[in-house]
Amino acid sequence: MGAWVMRRVRAAALPALFLATSGYFVWHAVHGERGLIARDQRQAQIAEARQELARVQTELEAVERRVQGLRGDRLDRDQLDERARQLLNLVDKDEIVVPYARERRLF
Repeated sequence: MGAWVMRRVRAAALPALFLATSGYFVWHAVHGERGLIARDQRQAQIAEARQELARVQTELEAVERRVQGLRGDRLDRDQLDERARQLLNLVDKDEIVVPYARERRLF
C-alpha cells in the first residue's frame, strides 16, 4: 500500500509543480505590475492626460490670440483699451457691464 501511494505522489508531483508555476505566471499576467488590469488603468490615465492636453492647448491658443493683439507691431487699440479698463476696474458712464460666469470668461 505504501509503495502504491509513493508512486502516485511522485507521478502527481511534476504536474502539480507545473500547475503551480503556471498559476503563478497567469496571476501575475493579470494582476501584476504590468498585467492586464494595470494596462487598462494606464490606458485610462493616458486618455485623461490627452483630454487635459487638448483643454490646455485650447486655452493656450486663446491666450496666444489675445497676446497677438497686444504686440507692438500690430497693436489692437480696442483690445488694449479693454484690457486697461479691466486691470484698472474702470467703466464709462454709457457702457453696459455683462458679467460672465467664471468658466465662461472671455479671458
